[in-house]
Amino acid sequence: MSDFPPTIVIIHPKERRKKCTVQQLRGRADFEFHKYPMSRPSNIENYVRLGFGGETISQSDAESGLLVLDGTWRFTATMEQEFSDVPIRSLPTWKTAYPRVSKLFDDPRDGLATIEAIYIAYRLLGRDTAGLLDHYHWAGEFLSLNVQG
Repeated sequence: MSDFPPTIVIIHPKERRKKCTVQQLRGRADFEFHKYPMSRPSNIENYVRLGFGGETISQSDAESGLLVLDGTWRFTATMEQEFSDVPIRSLPTWKTAYPRVSKLFDDPRDGLATIEAIYIAYRLLGRDTAGLLDHYHWAGEFLSLNVQG
């Protein structure tokens, strides 16, 4: 049993399962999955939300649960409004290996695949990252792009 609350992943209905990078985490005891829109998870009082514009996630957040919104960049802004009371934590700059091409919208410059963001957050929180990238097709490239000394 882990010493921290489960990571809650809220997935937008237009997120295609085939492209969803966190699908393989379903069934793990340390993850909860919910579809958006939804009623709020029962207890997110001691949670922080991954996003842009907050303090960088750090060891001071180690006891907090992690709330992750999963959807295309276009839809996450709407999702964020519903969870605006959950403190935002940003990630330091890492390079994504996920090949994304949008003909309609610009992706954020520091945008990551959801599994990449969770992996980085877990590392910075001192959590076990074993198995997180096992089924991520671009895991090797992601790790080699971001060799941390």
